[in-house]
Amino acid sequence: MNIRELSIAGAFEVTPRQFPDDRGVFWEWYRFDALAEAVGHPINLKQGNGSVSRKGVVRGIHFADVPPSQAKYVQVLSGAIIDYVVDIRVGSPTFGEWEAVRLDTVDRRALYISEGLGHAFVALEDNTTVTYLVSETYSPTREHGITPIDSTIGLTFPTDIGEILLSPKDTDAPTLREAERDGLLPSHDAARAFTRSLSKRWAASARD
Repeated sequence: MNIRELSIAGAFEVTPRQFPDDRGVFWEWYRFDALAEAVGHPINLKQGNGSVSRKGVVRGIHFADVPPSQAKYVQVLSGAIIDYVVDIRVGSPTFGEWEAVRLDTVDRRALYISEGLGHAFVALEDNTTVTYLVSETYSPTREHGITPIDSTIGLTFPTDIGEILLSPKDTDAPTLREAERDGLLPSHDAARAFTRSLSKRWAASARD
């Protein structure tokens, strides 16, 4: 598989090699060792999640407190999405910026999103099924959101999906500036320190 870091540090696009034949197709959709080499440590898998969405559904922007936050490995089982990584780490050189990657069943890409980053996606087809491998179990007291329609962030959605559909929770979530004002956002230094500690722990275990 090919693993490419995005312009937002800590986010990686994973493109698997596919092996088609007359029976169908085979591919490796997750390799802990390849990802660990790119990221600096493997995901300490704690939970697997899934969602099914109608065309035009937007989920996010979601994030969790650092530490330990929640790293995510996202892929599509059916349908297609535009997946957004948003840098919400206060003090980051790319704070407030975002990058988008299409995930579908053609290229079968996945997206790794490290601790401290915001995540959102929009479904491009009905019955789009998304799975997430995550590094921490769900904890409502640590989970937060930023509204995906915040004009400061300025996420752009495809024009052919019609009206976007949001949950009340995501509609009513604060803007980036409101979340920063209220002290909800992780700092760049804290996120980097936490991921460095994971890398050091992984390196030490590899030497043992």
